[in-house]
Amino acid sequence: QVQLVESGGGLVQPGGSLRLSCAVSGKTVTLNSMAWFRQAPGKQREWVARIIPSGSVEYADSVKGRFTILREAAKNTLYLQMNSLKPEDTAVYYCTVQDAYWGQGTQVTVSS
Repeated sequence: QVQLVESGGGLVQPGGSLRLSCAVSGKTVTLNSMAWFRQAPGKQREWVARIIPSGSVEYADSVKGRFTILREAAKNTLYLQMNSLKPEDTAVYYCTVQDAYWGQGTQVTVSS
């Protein structure tokens, strides 16, 4: 059984930072395509970042230079380091394995 559990969301002021975590069981983070998506109120879910088994990473233009996707083999965990946060980053953030298995999401709110 594949399970993904996100954590680390919260309320942060503009310009602040957060680090999201996604603990994975049933799949190995270093052997699968892993990604973060987000969904803002009233909007469709959008892709944020991806890391593939080789270690290559990709980012949406809206977060490039501010967000970093990371993985830790020992903990079988995916991370999203988010810096210079903006109000438009407010959304529920989801991690996924192969775009097929999804976590329950964690809320990120950027507001003063």
